[in-house]
Amino acid sequence: MRALVYTNNSLSFEQNHPNPAPIEGEALIRVLQAGICNTDLEIVRGYMDFQGILGHEFVGIVEEIYGHQAQERYGHLIGRRIVGEINAACHRPDCPACQNNMLTHCPNRTTLGIVKRNGAFADYLTLPVENLHPVPDNITDEEAVFVEPLAANFEILEQVYIHPTDRAIILGDGKMGQLAAQVLALTGCEVTMLGKHEEKLALAARHGISTLLLKAMVETQFIAPTSRVDLVVECTGSPQGLELAMRLVRPRGTIALKSTVADKSTVHLVSIVIDEIRIQGSRCGPFAPALRALSTLRVDVRPLISARYTFDNAIEAFEFASKSGVLKVLVRL
Repeated sequence: MRALVYTNNSLSFEQNHPNPAPIEGEALIRVLQAGICNTDLEIVRGYMDFQGILGHEFVGIVEEIYGHQAQERYGHLIGRRIVGEINAACHRPDCPACQNNMLTHCPNRTTLGIVKRNGAFADYLTLPVENLHPVPDNITDEEAVFVEPLAANFEILEQVYIHPTDRAIILGDGKMGQLAAQVLALTGCEVTMLGKHEEKLALAARHGISTLLLKAMVETQFIAPTSRVDLVVECTGSPQGLELAMRLVRPRGTIALKSTVADKSTVHLVSIVIDEIRIQGSRCGPFAPALRALSTLRVDVRPLISARYTFDNAIEAFEFASKSGVLKVLVRL
């Protein structure tokens, strides 16, 4: 099969990579489209020390299901379009995380295209059948690719109780920030996106979200004590993002961290202690509300697509995705 492989600090496109070998309880999935995520770009820079096939945002078709029990329970998925949760837990009886339904924190987990499991930039991939979610017919392939990162933003609502009277800042106007802004707007709270790019801020403004250029924030002293907010969602993709978020959040407020970066951050902890700020790491999230939001048009991801490439031009797609100002780049297999 064709595959985009990252090894020895280099990306290569292989025409004859071995097909994956599913084990019992897994599905063989033919990939239709995949999206390039900031995490993919950070892996190429050394994040997670991953070696193998990249990619975890995808939509595909179930070709086969392996194992009698899995076939009995999930056989209806064969031939269906699906998206897939990316963490594959061990489910061992001696695993505290699995036994407490904390599957995304299983210490023995593999993660699609990130940790010890080949990913979606290939003709085929494998995932446990319980990770799969059928895609409604009214969601296009291009929209379905966004389910995984959109679910990651619905995770914020699982972790932080947001009042309709709260004030929130989305810090960063990139792919994750755009999705976070639309999700938080569903709660009725006051949402402001803070970013560096006027054209990206304009995308958020289409959804009634207030926007502010970072440069203008500094000039107007927006971060005066009276302007600090209840929640900051940090989506900058920069190790300096947390430091700025701490200047924006009120005492006893919450910062939800979304950035995954290879570089290290050096943050002075004293203000976190003095202001009693809650720092909430936020990673993967629930697929069901993400699929509903797309199906009911409560979230619109189509304007976030910057470019479309065929799989044979995947390396060129990565080069384009790494450029400043680019949002989502899709690769069609």
